[in-house]
Amino acid sequence: MTNNQSPRVEDMETIILNQPMGFRTKFRGIMDMYSDRKTVTDYLNNHQGWFVRCASPMKVEPFSENGYTLTVGRYGAFGYEVEPQMSVILEPPMGEHYTMYSVTNPESGNDGYEVDYYSVMDIETISGDSIEVNDNYCLPPEITRINWELDLRVRVYFPKFIYKIPTNMIQSTGDRLLSQIVKQVSPRLSFKVQKDFHSHFDLPIPPKKSRTCEIVKQTNQSQWVA
Repeated sequence: MTNNQSPRVEDMETIILNQPMGFRTKFRGIMDMYSDRKTVTDYLNNHQGWFVRCASPMKVEPFSENGYTLTVGRYGAFGYEVEPQMSVILEPPMGEHYTMYSVTNPESGNDGYEVDYYSVMDIETISGDSIEVNDNYCLPPEITRINWELDLRVRVYFPKFIYKIPTNMIQSTGDRLLSQIVKQVSPRLSFKVQKDFHSHFDLPIPPKKSRTCEIVKQTNQSQWVA
């Protein structure tokens, strides 16, 4: 094909099919822990203990010194399904700032998708006086709040038949499905971490309102392609 020739239909098809579609969602939330900051940070730093317990029913396997490989579950739309898997590293904290991000695991197949996960947690002390618990327990004057944010991006190489669907429909469905996955997984994980921590220290388990998970509205929902 010379520079003056238009690409053939089959050539254009190959070009299109080689281009992945990107989807993205961002969330933030809080998680209250009814104890002092040192007790909470000591617990978080010992993630080899709580992470595997609390991530269930996701399948979790250790990966490197501070990482894990997670199989999230099976999800799909338009007759196409994947079982997302990602490997993440929990960096040692800088002060009371925690970072977790995805990395490439050469032993894991991606089955036509790539995951870019990045989350942060920050610890603060808040007053426990205004929080109501049962009559048999009084909170200390100060308790600990974990503020968290996550940015999740997924790039998918779809099979040929998916591209017969309008691109804007694929995009909106993919973004929505990604958000639904986070809404399912994140609150469940927060509750299990709270339950694990408070049961270990014989503390009352905080109510539902002590943990939040809300989507961060984005000004630009265009395709993400790195």
